[in-house]
Amino acid sequence: MPRIIVAAVLVLAGCTQMDPPNVIYILADDLGYGELGSYGQTLIRTPNLDRLAAEGMRFTQHYSGSPICAPSRCTLLTGRHTGHCQVRDNYELGGFADSTERGQLPLEENTYTLGRMMQEAGYTTAIVGKWGLGGPNSIGVPNQQGFDYFYGYLDQKQAHNHYPSHLWRNAEWDTLANGYFHPHQRFEGTDPHDPSAYDSYKGVDYAPDLMADEAEAFIRENAGGPFFLYLAHTVPHLALQVPDNELEAYDNILSETPYDGTRGYLPHIRPQSAYAGMISRMDAHVGQIMEVLRELGIDDETLIMFSSDNGATYVGGVDTEQFQSSGGLRGGKGEVYEGGIRVPMIATWPGVIAPGSVTDHVSAFWDVMPTLASVVNAELTIEVNGHSFLPVLQGEQPPTPSEMYWEYHGRNWRGAQAARIGPWKGVRLGGKDSVSAPVRVYNLVDDPAETTDLADTHPEIALELLALMQSRSDSKIARWNFAE
Repeated sequence: MPRIIVAAVLVLAGCTQMDPPNVIYILADDLGYGELGSYGQTLIRTPNLDRLAAEGMRFTQHYSGSPICAPSRCTLLTGRHTGHCQVRDNYELGGFADSTERGQLPLEENTYTLGRMMQEAGYTTAIVGKWGLGGPNSIGVPNQQGFDYFYGYLDQKQAHNHYPSHLWRNAEWDTLANGYFHPHQRFEGTDPHDPSAYDSYKGVDYAPDLMADEAEAFIRENAGGPFFLYLAHTVPHLALQVPDNELEAYDNILSETPYDGTRGYLPHIRPQSAYAGMISRMDAHVGQIMEVLRELGIDDETLIMFSSDNGATYVGGVDTEQFQSSGGLRGGKGEVYEGGIRVPMIATWPGVIAPGSVTDHVSAFWDVMPTLASVVNAELTIEVNGHSFLPVLQGEQPPTPSEMYWEYHGRNWRGAQAARIGPWKGVRLGGKDSVSAPVRVYNLVDDPAETTDLADTHPEIALELLALMQSRSDSKIARWNFAE
């Protein structure tokens, strides 16, 4: 397994005297590849993110760390893909109720995270939003993993409800003006077209709004910099919940009928408008961040990156076909086909990144840590799977793509693996049951929708992709391993 040791130096072309920038990394939750206007979306309005793309660079072949929440975030924060990182699937502890909140499998003690690297480089660090890598009182909480400040959800199960009873401010429970209710219910009213029948699925304090305000407050407090803000949005992950005024923008635009909760999460009278409205609300929050940077005069001193933790959802009443959420790619969340792992990626940095630029450089979440090491002049001496794509941001010759590998242990795949080498993508399902589970081979240049398996005509490529899959290291968690 090829790994690299990175000793990063600041190599900003023509900008050798520039101080390292503030860094804001914004992560959407379950946003599909095709759900932004700049990526071809025609129904959902995302003017601020489209402006961000116009002012910076749009990546067309960027990959999340996993097709699902927690492992994707682990790859982002540790620079290791799911063949070597600690968390390779959602590992839930406790339950949905406040009294049973325990979070997920925590990151191990002394894990060298992106947050810790930024701290060592002299940055004040914060995460606002969804954590999912260690519950209350565990060693995995953000303040133990390289972040000076935290506000949001520790337990990602709690984030199924955007009107929660509480959030966390560092290690302190922050009570909100919402009563607790379970985020997975069936419709119990008598008339599904009666708006008042859905009132019990709402609250007063909308968590995404609170977290956007916290992010703004952190920026204002640390405007003198340098700061690193990891803004982990909780939308458009379900449940379908958004303030009613967002629905008005989609009046008479979308085809929809009331959703009764039979496919998980919460009922909604206008499910497609709610979904679109959630994305538009998040877009407004991005605009809020952009505006405060301009107001403070630090927009030219700030690198912003925006991406999503995995592909679009497949449950909960959302019509992803109507929205063309995967942008023509196969699959979505919970799948290692392109629609589950290829995600939007936008970066803007005035004076360094050319406005309106587009790159087809193949990159992934595990490249972010070495990239930021280069940007902030950090010495990164741990083993990572990623390569810095700073030259791409500067418009220079792109580096060799890093090792591209994913594994996923959920749903009913009985072990799903994917690997990419150049234009070739391999997908292997059922690896938990048999060492002879076949590798399906796709040419992503000719067939980005992965419609034609070329394994029979390119057996040598199948073997090369299988070798990459087999270079993974065993997990400490037995259920995250494959047949041998």
